[in-house]
Amino acid sequence: MRILLIEDDTVLGAAVRDQIAADGQSVDWVRRLDAASDALGGTGYDLVLLDLMLPDGMGLAFLRRLRARGDVTPVIILTALDQVSDRIDGLNAGADDYLVKPFDLAELSARIGSVARRYAGNPNPIVSHGALEIDLAARSIRRDGRPVTLTAREWALFEAFLSRPGQLLSKAQLEDKLYAFGAEVESNTIEVHVSRLRKKLGPGVIETERGLGYRLGRG
Repeated sequence: MRILLIEDDTVLGAAVRDQIAADGQSVDWVRRLDAASDALGGTGYDLVLLDLMLPDGMGLAFLRRLRARGDVTPVIILTALDQVSDRIDGLNAGADDYLVKPFDLAELSARIGSVARRYAGNPNPIVSHGALEIDLAARSIRRDGRPVTLTAREWALFEAFLSRPGQLLSKAQLEDKLYAFGAEVESNTIEVHVSRLRKKLGPGVIETERGLGYRLGRG
């Protein structure tokens, strides 16, 4: 996934950014709402992590504006506001989840995965695909009953295919999901990851449309 983090606390922001990156996801971190608006205007994000008290305004008003214009990007609120009324306001404004600071980074990863699965239309973390049994919550895969080990980046790439079954994804689209703004990406990075996935998961799991991109195969 590509995630937009809106957080002005430098220590917390760095910790959340590093956690998301360690999970193999791409994250762009901004500290102001105006920068967040610019980012959302130019990039398609899979999820937004939103602080409620930013230097240039309140995150709740930002969220209401987002929903009012029809933007359905999943949003998880990260805030120190811990009253029940605050949580109700956040959820009623259109948030998909609400996490009170301080929070455990592993819990944040789990909540991100849970929200993503709901938006993909399958809240069940166990998915079968051909000879593969995939546990999205545990980030584990078995092929014909035997465990398969993926790197964080390989998992993120495979998850991108799983979330869009049958859809052709271009190399640029996959790079956009895996890497943040400014990240240096070698020209053959996606090809290398796809090749490794095929060796681990089977040759039919990912299909190539020459010159166009890749799609999830039948496995």
